[in-house]
Amino acid sequence: MNVSALKDSCHKKKRKSDPFDLFTRRKKRTMIFYESPYRLVKTLTQFAEFFGAERPVSVCREISKIHEESVRGTLTEVIAHFTQNEPRGEIVIVLSGKED
Repeated sequence: MNVSALKDSCHKKKRKSDPFDLFTRRKKRTMIFYESPYRLVKTLTQFAEFFGAERPVSVCREISKIHEESVRGTLTEVIAHFTQNEPRGEIVIVLSGKED
């Protein structure tokens, strides 16, 4: 097998894998994500479906800037907040690990 065929086979395997596979193995750890404000509500909704709607989360925007804001609560509460208030700026999502 030549090098290009090997690279192609590796990429094909990665495409077929579940994007949350890594997180299912490490779901007890706190996870940090950088997200676009345009995809925030969709991403939080997917997290609620995958990790459970009652998982604690903190969504921070414009960290270390004058308009810094942090919204904390369950995924359901934070989704409701950003559905009513359009997210803007650089977004960081801090998702709590699963409690024992």
